[in-house]
Amino acid sequence: MTIVRYEPWTLVSRFQQHIDRALGEVADSATVSWIPRVDIHEEDERFVVVADLPGVEGKDIEITAEKDVLTIKGERRAEKKSSKDGFERVERASGSFLRRFTLPETADAEAIKATHVNGVLEVTIPKRPQEQPRRISVQAA
Repeated sequence: MTIVRYEPWTLVSRFQQHIDRALGEVADSATVSWIPRVDIHEEDERFVVVADLPGVEGKDIEITAEKDVLTIKGERRAEKKSSKDGFERVERASGSFLRRFTLPETADAEAIKATHVNGVLEVTIPKRPQEQPRRISVQAA
């Protein structure tokens, strides 16, 4: 009989990955190794998506907006280490990641900007100006 021991946070992480996949936030799950955590909030003039991407270089991140879907994908490369003492514990995931979000109708996909500082990706999505009602004057015939 083999006893398999799991660390509690490993189980929580796996559970969260299964939930994310079941809810459809992640596509192509066969090629996704890990799922970055994100915060999303709305401001008066824009929407902001903040993703934790520690260890991911800016050149390894690709952001696209197509058909009202914002896609953030990339890869965190594994560190090359050799264990001299014969013991190694690796909990940080490496490999490819992918997150997709539906953009609201008010989003201006042409003006999206992104910054990547200290392992935090911030994607700003400006809102399109709302159309103001136009007053039409009536002319006498």
